Amino acid sequence: MTFYQKLENAWSSRHSLVCVGLDPDLERIPEFLREREHPIFAFNRQIIDATADLVCAFKPQMAYYSGQDAEDQLAMTLRYLRERYAEIPVILDAKRGDIGSTARMYAREAYDRYGADAVTVNPYLGGDTLEPFLERSDKGVVVLCRTSNPGAGDIQDLVCGGEKVYAIIARKAVREWNGNGNVVLVVGATYPEQLKEVRNIVGEMPLLVPGVGAQGGEVEAVVKAGLSRAGAGMIVNASRSIIFASGDENFAEASRAATVSLRDSINACR
Repeated sequence: MTFYQKLENAWSSRHSLVCVGLDPDLERIPEFLREREHPIFAFNRQIIDATADLVCAFKPQMAYYSGQDAEDQLAMTLRYLRERYAEIPVILDAKRGDIGSTARMYAREAYDRYGADAVTVNPYLGGDTLEPFLERSDKGVVVLCRTSNPGAGDIQDLVCGGEKVYAIIARKAVREWNGNGNVVLVVGATYPEQLKEVRNIVGEMPLLVPGVGAQGGEVEAVVKAGLSRAGAGMIVNASRSIIFASGDENFAEASRAATVSLRDSINACR
């Protein structure tokens, strides 16, 4: 199945818009796991097994692996997901963006080396740098649009030709980049007004919505602003609030309870 097909199936079969971010920090994972040969993978595996029936996607953040000399454990995590939960789409959060020849290698890294179903990309260098990703019609291309961080507006809210930069990105995504029907836009939960504006621009295009949980995004405002006409259309990501719900040996059970709570809160507003 293509990324879009996997995503739509997961939305429907699990009745969930929740994405669990796999952002493991060795300093925060339970102490008893730190002595394992592959502590990050051991942590991820339990989180995955505890939440797989509750989510529409998983999203490992590349920095938590490359920054901790754990790329091998990222590969192990994605291989585990492919072998055990192949129906669940996996978004590699790498925010790649570079000139064409380099971008092609980044696409190979995400899709072929790690086997991700989708990867996040930065459109700052222009549409030609997205082509190596966009041409993989079976894979998802998750384009930064209006991000969740406090300083997002420094650049993304600048007005160019009478329109804010994030709105320009949204229009380009619809009109120019989505020829293969594989584009998703990133719009932060911390800015529901901008989320609503982007939804109005892009119609039914899926939106990856980070910022619920530790970053303070409010569920009801997010759902009202970002839900598609079909009643789905969002991949609502939570990372720290779920995976670090407990630092004890019951961490996986606590993560499951946090995921159930977020799923049910979202569904109550749909």
